[in-house]
Amino acid sequence: MSEHIFSPESQMMSFGYKPELSEGAIKCPIFQTSTFCFKKAEDGKAFFEVAYGKREKNADEELGLIYSRLNNPNLQITENRLCLWDGAEDAAIFESGMGAISSMLMEFTKPGDVVLYSMPVYGGTDHFITKVLPKFGINCIGVTPFEDKAMVMEKLEKSGLKDKISFIYLETPANPTNALVDIGMFREIANELQTEDAPVYIGVDNTYMGPVWQHPLQLGADMVIYSATKYIGGHSDLVAGACLGSAELMKRVKGFRTFMGNMAGPHTGWLLMRSLETLKIRMEKQAQNAEVVAEFLNTHPKVEKVYYLGNLKPEDGRQYEIFKKQCTSNGAMIAFDVKGGEKEAFRFLNSMKLIKLAVSLGSTESLAEHPDTMTHSDVDEHLRKEVSITEKLIRISVGVEDAKDLIWDIGQALDKV
Repeated sequence: MSEHIFSPESQMMSFGYKPELSEGAIKCPIFQTSTFCFKKAEDGKAFFEVAYGKREKNADEELGLIYSRLNNPNLQITENRLCLWDGAEDAAIFESGMGAISSMLMEFTKPGDVVLYSMPVYGGTDHFITKVLPKFGINCIGVTPFEDKAMVMEKLEKSGLKDKISFIYLETPANPTNALVDIGMFREIANELQTEDAPVYIGVDNTYMGPVWQHPLQLGADMVIYSATKYIGGHSDLVAGACLGSAELMKRVKGFRTFMGNMAGPHTGWLLMRSLETLKIRMEKQAQNAEVVAEFLNTHPKVEKVYYLGNLKPEDGRQYEIFKKQCTSNGAMIAFDVKGGEKEAFRFLNSMKLIKLAVSLGSTESLAEHPDTMTHSDVDEHLRKEVSITEKLIRISVGVEDAKDLIWDIGQALDKV
């Protein structure tokens, strides 16, 4: 009989954890400690040699723990489990999504480099790429999801910075419009731009799809990034980020994390471990609810346009083709234009009874917000309008409530507009 391979959702219950090492506890305890004891001085020397890259770990060597800034059982087990969804070799968990994004970009860029990035991206990411990186001599070129390969290459040629591109940063689906970016196309662009001595890496923010509905590493990305606060954490009770990729690249990311000191603490690691056990079942319910909500919004007389992956049709051309190639679900994120402007959007948001008016997404409770004045308010005004982030746009993250209740709440709030 061949060995059975368990699916990720089954392995989330026990992968990487040995109960016999923790008094038989069926769930991994919280290792709330700053440092760890060595059995003998020689062990400490050996652990540090590998931790600081002085030598490679031997094939049969089992390394121990040193200090919670370097490694902690809660983080290591959670990182190992998270890898199962994306088929990654290694992962690094951070204290926030921006911690993961900024650490990755800082590690793989240097003064004089240029970052090519898709627009729109999350507001915090936009600020870091367009306003913080330039302080370190790292510039950026933005492209929209609707520019094809020829248009992107032409823009790079005209910029005069084509040979300076060292990193491509993509967010797909884009926050908040659900616009899709072709990861494979940018892999082709990276391959054409890079040389043997100067690789061009691709990092993809996969937060909107979570690790369940899209797998960027299998589509040509070098690294995948998550705001683990969102679907992975999923309960609005933690803030965390994650970066996953090959063992070689993650060694660099973890090295940078060690000296920046922005790794997640053991309690955050433990909470993420708990959340991973229900990740798929939560996301399935959220996607089911989102389909019902989108159907309601599509026919409502006070709604001008709905931005939802399930609305894509063959006549949408490249966006539909990218969706079929990259995504295995419509997801649970919806944005829509209410007829009117900011006044009408605010009236809707202020009239909700069940859905919470708050930023963030991917949690068990449904959340709604106004991107133009909230999460994306720092994005250039001209760009916001170009990518449909206007005063009439509302973003909803659909939760796990009864879909009938969500429809009732949205309906009564729209009645007030």
